[in-house]
Amino acid sequence: MSTPDRSPRPPRDARHAWARLLRAGTPSRSRSNILVMVLAIALGFAIIAQVRQTSVQGLETLREDELVRLFADVDQDGDRLASEIRDLQTSLQLLESRSTGEEEAQRAAKERVDALGILAGTAPAVGSGITLRIDDPQHTVPATILLDAVQELRDAGAEAIQVNDVRVVANTWFADTRDGISVSGVEVRPPYVLRVIGDSNTLAGAMQIPGGVTATVRRVGGEASVDIRTRVVVDALLSVSPPRYARPVPTTTP
Repeated sequence: MSTPDRSPRPPRDARHAWARLLRAGTPSRSRSNILVMVLAIALGFAIIAQVRQTSVQGLETLREDELVRLFADVDQDGDRLASEIRDLQTSLQLLESRSTGEEEAQRAAKERVDALGILAGTAPAVGSGITLRIDDPQHTVPATILLDAVQELRDAGAEAIQVNDVRVVANTWFADTRDGISVSGVEVRPPYVLRVIGDSNTLAGAMQIPGGVTATVRRVGGEASVDIRTRVVVDALLSVSPPRYARPVPTTTP
């Protein structure tokens, strides 16, 4: 036969009091409570953002490992920027070298064109040299003497020659005429004045050697004089026509 539980029970009023207290501690799902929760969450995000901003702005608040990581990132950014600077400098040097190369090529091409123009007689020339004057009052100086004079001048290093108003070039020829001498089909009459550009002393010596041009002119009845000049202008020009038969040899590329 069981013994009835005789432990004391709390009075009914006490049990009702604890129930009311429990209900008071449990939050109700009212609209105001939900609003309070939303505001609390928003406030939490705001606090986190402020903490992050403060950690960026104030390095003194960072821990040692955070500072090390931050400095490592800065070093990496510095290395990246330095690499970009080197690349830009290399590009600039390349562009400058190309520009310099192009300018040098243009300068060399212009010098070559000028030199070829002087040799071909299509460009005027100026420089030191001599003038050779041949007087022939009796018309006894033949064309061969002018040809010999031009050959001697070329051998002495003449770079540009002009006989009266006719330019002398590689294919210039001389022939006797009734009243003078034909230079490549253009008749020139005495006095024959040769303007020559080159080394003055060398050119003058070539004309005045014993038995040379001046001696030959005097022997046939003419007179010859040589003047050394610091500035000689050769301004007679020729018009170049394309060759009829000669053609350039094709170049082969390796």
